[in-house]
Parts: sequence; C-alpha cells; structure tokens
Amino acid sequence: MAPRAAPPRFGPRQLLLAAAGAAAAALDVCADGWVAAEYARGGQPGWAALALALLAAASVATQACSWLWLRSDPPALRPDVPRWLLAALHLLQLGFLFRCLHALKVGWKVCWAKAEEEEEQRRMAFLSHDISMLRLFETFLENTPQLTLLLYVILQTNKAEPSQGLGICTAFLCVTWSLLDYHQSLRSFLQDKYELSLGSSIIYFLWNLFLICPRILAVALFALLWPYGVAIHFPLVWLAMFLWVSLQGTDFMESPGPEQLYRAMVAVILYFSWFNVAQGRTLYRSIIYHSFILVDSMLLALSWLWCRSPSDEHSYLIPVVSTALPCYLLGLVLRVTYYKWLHPNVQAQQEGGFDEVDASGRTNGLEFRSLSVPDLVNKRMQWLAQAQFPVSWPLGQRFLNGAAALESAV
Repeated sequence: MAPRAAPPRFGPRQLLLAAAGAAAAALDVCADGWVAAEYARGGQPGWAALALALLAAASVATQACSWLWLRSDPPALRPDVPRWLLAALHLLQLGFLFRCLHALKVGWKVCWAKAEEEEEQRRMAFLSHDISMLRLFETFLENTPQLTLLLYVILQTNKAEPSQGLGICTAFLCVTWSLLDYHQSLRSFLQDKYELSLGSSIIYFLWNLFLICPRILAVALFALLWPYGVAIHFPLVWLAMFLWVSLQGTDFMESPGPEQLYRAMVAVILYFSWFNVAQGRTLYRSIIYHSFILVDSMLLALSWLWCRSPSDEHSYLIPVVSTALPCYLLGLVLRVTYYKWLHPNVQAQQEGGFDEVDASGRTNGLEFRSLSVPDLVNKRMQWLAQAQFPVSWPLGQRFLNGAAALESAV
C-alpha cells in the first residue's frame, strides 16, 4: 500500500474544530474562575486560593513552553509581530490564546481566502501541532488537579453547586479530548499514517476516560480522610515519574534546562495517565506503568475503606468505589478493542498492506510532513512521532496473551 502523498487539506471542518477547541479552553478558564469565586463567597478562601494556584501554575508552565518554542523556531514560522509583543503576551499569560487566535487567522486564510498553496497548508499543520501539545500540557497541569479538588469538595460538603458541575464536565471533556486531539495530531504529522475513523476516535476517547476516572476518584477519596496526605503522596509519585522519564533519556527541548521543565510536566501527566516519551518498544514500559498506577490507586481506595468510620455519612460511596476497578479494566478492554478491530492497521491490512510505521519499527524511514524548506520541519512533533509510533511487531501478534492491550499509544 502506498503511503498518503499529501496531508489532509485544512478545510472548514478543521477550522470549526480549532475554533471549538479555543472556545472550550476559554470556557474552562471561566468555569475555574467561577468555581474559585463560589468558594470565596461560601467562606472557603483556602479552596479558592488552591483552585487559583493550580490555574496559575498550569498557565505559567504552558506559557513558558510556548515562549521557549517560539524562541527556537525558525524566524519564517514565527508570527509576524514584534518580539517584545510576543514576550509581553506570554508574560501576561496570553501567549497560548494568541497562538490559538493566530492559528484561526491562518486557517481562515487557508479556507476562505483561496490560499491553496501547499506551503500554507503545511504552515497551518505546524501551528496546529504545537497548539495540540500545549493544550495537552495545560489540561493535565490544571484540569486533572482541579477535577480532584472539585470531587473532594463535593464529597466533603455532600452537595454540588452548578459551578462545580460545570467545572467537572468541562474538565473531563478537556482532558480526554486533549489526549485524542494530540494522538490525531501526531498521526497527521506522519505521511504514511492512516487517520482515525469516527469509531476509532470514540473508543480512544472512552478508554482514556475510563482509565482516568478511577485514578481521580482514588486520589479524592484518599484526600477525604487525609487532606494533607495528598501533599505527600503527589510529590513522591511525581518524583518517581520524573526519575523514570529522566532515565528514558528524553530529548524534546532545545537545551538541558527547558528539558527538565518538559520532564516535570510529563511527570504530572503520568500521575494521572499513560504518556509515552521514549523511542522503541513500549510494551514493557506500559505494563510497568499500569501495574504501578493500578496498585497505587487500589491502595488509596482501600485505605479509605479501611479507615473510614462505620457511621460515616459517605457510606453511599462504597458502591461507587466498588465500580472503580471494573471501570479501569473496562478501559483496558476498550484499548484491546481498539488495537484488535479499530486501529488504522486493520484498515490497512484489509487493503493488502499495513500502517507502515506502526508495524515496521524502523525510525529511519519515517516520512514527516514538513514545509518545502527542510529546516522548517516541526522538530518537536517529529521527535514525539518517532517516540510514539515505532513498534517492532504487527498488530494483534500478542493479542491472545493480553499484551496488545498495552501497546504503544498515548
């Protein structure tokens, strides 16, 4: 099967999705501000301060990455605005929003201003890849801790305000959507990768949702009995993940200092969800990670069950906790389903070939989508694509023994 000769055209549908993503990010920030305001109004300034601190920390880290990338990008790919203005926007925590608006402007030009040149299409792909990565960082650094805090507050007070319900819905949507968007963005970056179908996208979305929900519930339950225990648990697990990422020898940023920032942010993602950062076979790394997270989450939930008072008013949570493990296992089953029946490899095999990069395990033959000038390739996405997709066996070869459920994926 011949690889795709050209990337999918950026059209009105892609522009609409980009606008929806930018609007969802803005809505999520507004929802977090609303929740913090409700905490302060309800006489809980500590919760309000914590919610705002999580929002600020995620924003600072995301803006720092965005600025470092702009500094290292070729001048031809930087927005046509003064450098001091870009620095000011990032200092004011508006850099990511500016990237989204700039991408929408370029996308509008590509769609409606008859700018059909391949160069403009590839430039739009470059912008989209970076936005996808930054959105992933921002959602995991801000939304997953916010979800844990929201769930803790609801369980602590035994009531849910409208602002909290909106915050939970937007946060869960942003987290799972960011994973799907990131994976699709990586696939579109490689010339010989099939796009995800609608069914594949839905299953990919659901399996991440079912794997993340039990993790957040376990941490929230642990915090319900020992609020300050999370302040010990999170740094310890984060440190273990940071060391694990460091041992895998990532090379994502341009210099050692920013690379540590990248590893620190990836460690936060790994606290809640699987994220591959190194090239080569990921089966055993996936098994180690999911085993660790499953055991850790079970210990957190069991500690709540063991230490709670028999007269505890949260006894209604016992059925909820009992469904956490099946929920996690369902997520793994959906992952197996994806790789067995819905992975793009299946479509390729039905057409007499295979999804070349996934099956061959050869990183020296990857065909990346880049601009006509070789130096203008998005090196960040190139490195991530090499880390995410090479696999040294065909799809389904180890499915019968269960290993395919932990195949290389985000």
